[in-house]
Amino acid sequence: MSLSPIDDTGLPADGSMHVVRSLELRVADGPHPLEVAKAQSIAENWEREFAANPALFNGKMILQQQIRYRDGHLVAEGHVSSFATFMWWRRQPDLAGACHLFGYPVLVSSDDALIAVEMAPHTANRGQVYFAAGSLDLSDVVDGRCDIEGNMRREVQEETGLDLDEAEADPVLQASYRSRRLTLARVFRFRETADQLVERIDAFARSSPEPEITRAVAIRSGDPAAHRYGVAMLPILSWYFGSAA
Repeated sequence: MSLSPIDDTGLPADGSMHVVRSLELRVADGPHPLEVAKAQSIAENWEREFAANPALFNGKMILQQQIRYRDGHLVAEGHVSSFATFMWWRRQPDLAGACHLFGYPVLVSSDDALIAVEMAPHTANRGQVYFAAGSLDLSDVVDGRCDIEGNMRREVQEETGLDLDEAEADPVLQASYRSRRLTLARVFRFRETADQLVERIDAFARSSPEPEITRAVAIRSGDPAAHRYGVAMLPILSWYFGSAA
């Protein structure tokens, strides 16, 4: 039994994996309260962010206000927000006022390596290694609900050129929570080897006019220092390679 502190989501904040039996990701009317309350600070921070990286785009995304998990059932409520709001929020030490929820398609090769990507220099997470993934945006909203499966499919296609329909999807959706950040992970197993998938992804990146990644990365161990991992990767590595041992 986990002894990690449990905050108001109902999940331990240690990144441990928990099965999601049902999922409802609501999108509420109106802007995110944080965007209204901190408008000036958000605008000032965006000026700094954009000056440091003019390639950033202040598009619309879904930023959660509340997440609740009980007995395998997860319900979240978010608002349409600006990317600038998210960038300001993630710099706050206590991450108060919002939650970030995103899909994490765990790509697995036929020889049991994990296939991740290294983010390009012009992105907000430049140089980090993690699974092809991104925040929920307006294209993921259907009838007032976020489609996490559609989000995973879109992000993988955009960043790697791979089609998740080519893979065997694990029926189990997992939640991994760290304070104010929730990852929804599903394993997708491809018939190709790690080398073949890396070659496909790298070729796709080379052919893209503005690739979001610099390269694909085959991960064959749970060593947290093997690459410059995004923090959401670490509990996935421990879980996958621990369970595979």
